[in-house]
Amino acid sequence: MTAEDEDLYRCLLRLSEATPADLSDHLGWPLSHVEEWLARLESVELTALADNGCIRPAPPAIAVQRLIDLRLRELREELQRVAAEQRVVESLLAERHAVRPVAGEMSERPAIERVEGTPNVRAVIDELTFFTRQEGLTTQPHGALSAASIEASRPLDARILRRGIQMRTIMRSEAVEDGPTLAYLQEISAMGAEIRISDKPLERMLVFDRAAALTPIDPQNPRLGALVIREAGLVANLVSLFERMWSDSVDLREAVAARQGAGATLTEIERKVLATMYEAEKDESGAREVGVSVRTYRKYVADLMQRLGATNRFQAALLARDHGWI
Repeated sequence: MTAEDEDLYRCLLRLSEATPADLSDHLGWPLSHVEEWLARLESVELTALADNGCIRPAPPAIAVQRLIDLRLRELREELQRVAAEQRVVESLLAERHAVRPVAGEMSERPAIERVEGTPNVRAVIDELTFFTRQEGLTTQPHGALSAASIEASRPLDARILRRGIQMRTIMRSEAVEDGPTLAYLQEISAMGAEIRISDKPLERMLVFDRAAALTPIDPQNPRLGALVIREAGLVANLVSLFERMWSDSVDLREAVAARQGAGATLTEIERKVLATMYEAEKDESGAREVGVSVRTYRKYVADLMQRLGATNRFQAALLARDHGWI
């Protein structure tokens, strides 16, 4: 933000809501300049148009988070550009080639490779993930994830998503029944992962850039190891199978909303309370927005938080949005 952007945003905070003409009077700026700067703030979602035609500022906590997200996205794009220009990946591949054949060179690697033991399988997954450039496809046929699996996956998934790689995952319906698993899926979904839920049997697989794939040696005993497949025809068939399973599944939010079901029974006041929990900074302003007393507003908030299983109001608002309640 420029100094003028910040001045305008702070003025809006002091006024709660205002017209461009009001802001022009308060700041002593030409109206055309105010409108230009308002357009800039609107482009990064720091302002919104109220029903009465006035302009409202986004709450400070949300505004700062949006600016952070915007800056992180810009930095990621810049780093990707620099890496591409300096051919970083190609140079790393060249270093690796000096020791053993490159994973992408199918002629020098077996079309199907048997990897036994969980540590060795994880090492292969780490290697393939590191060199993934565009897309990762995953299925999880066993539903709920263990705490150890979540902790092992979190840094890996975060790294993939920060690199701008498309990540698509299909989970069994049991995943939305398990609190820690659901929380983790919502966490990576918020980071950009595409998650779908299926109530049909799934075949376990991981596919990297549609060039290499992993499937279990024995689906009934995944600890035995995995088959690393690089043969183009077999990988293409696995991708086709994944796409069929993907089309037979539903989006995570839709699955959660269907499980909760409670969203359909919300009253109009409860929906308004949920909306203000995300936007209002104080109970007094939230109650005024809904049109109830502060005491009644707080009662609604406590009840909704309990129904959503949220630990704080901001989380409750996010969960309500994920469930399709608002």
